[in-house]
Amino acid sequence: MDFLEELDHIKPDVFIVNEDGHTPEKEDLCKRLGIEYKVLKRVPHEGLPARSTTALRTECRIPFRIDLAGGWLDQPFVSKHFPGPVLTISIEPNLEFNDRSGMASSTRRKAIDLWKTDIPPGDPEKLARMLFSYDNPPGTRNISGSQDALGIVMPGLNRLDYDGNYWPEGIISEHDESILKWVEDHLFLVTLGPRTGNYTVVENAIIDEPGARNLSIAADRCWKSILDRDLKAFGRYFRESFEAQLAMFPNMADEGIFRIIERYKDMVLGWKLSGAGGGGYLILVADRPVEGAFRIKIRRKHLL
Repeated sequence: MDFLEELDHIKPDVFIVNEDGHTPEKEDLCKRLGIEYKVLKRVPHEGLPARSTTALRTECRIPFRIDLAGGWLDQPFVSKHFPGPVLTISIEPNLEFNDRSGMASSTRRKAIDLWKTDIPPGDPEKLARMLFSYDNPPGTRNISGSQDALGIVMPGLNRLDYDGNYWPEGIISEHDESILKWVEDHLFLVTLGPRTGNYTVVENAIIDEPGARNLSIAADRCWKSILDRDLKAFGRYFRESFEAQLAMFPNMADEGIFRIIERYKDMVLGWKLSGAGGGGYLILVADRPVEGAFRIKIRRKHLL
């Protein structure tokens, strides 16, 4: 929203954004000012990948990542209370996702520093260990969870099972094309903007065995619903995983976020934030396209 001065000076009749530039705040602003608000779809020419203007400036194939369910269990101070899975998908960088928005952008910057424009060939788990170590050198006070490094490096859909340690006890990777395409077809993102720099998510946290157990159960059921391609169950447990996170970390969302969620509740099956911070992206599970939202592309193993 850094265009307010220009907007007041120009006084346009129409305000146009692409799907990845749409936010509910921009839409509300235009409604208040009587400006027609239009959201355009990014539809590439047949056979060409979708590209943002920013992404066209540099060819970097280092992925982003989304945690679908179980986020926080990769932190020992949570999974020591109850073990459980974190579900991640590796996301193609055909959009320039916002910084500080729960897409592992800070770990991705470390990957770019380490590997420049692409993840090198080799065993994905070993490469993820390398990135995790580089992201958390000796003396690091606040250690980034390993789901960030694993979610970036390992293609497809991954289940990372944690039990009180920084590295998962087990990893299950899913590369079935029909499942990955099914996930892509039912996930929609709404831009909320990055979180503020002085934000502290662990403040007021209530981390205990019941909370960690609820998060673990929801994530496990979310995994099973994806493999079964049960959309109604996926939406339910996707939402319940987010609710379990909020119960332990109430600072993850504020009243403004809840008001935006209310707009979509009647048209979707599930929702969560892309990360901890009250900003970034609202991720929706739906059985049909959501107006003003955009889709993601999961990184495939066969394209490595």
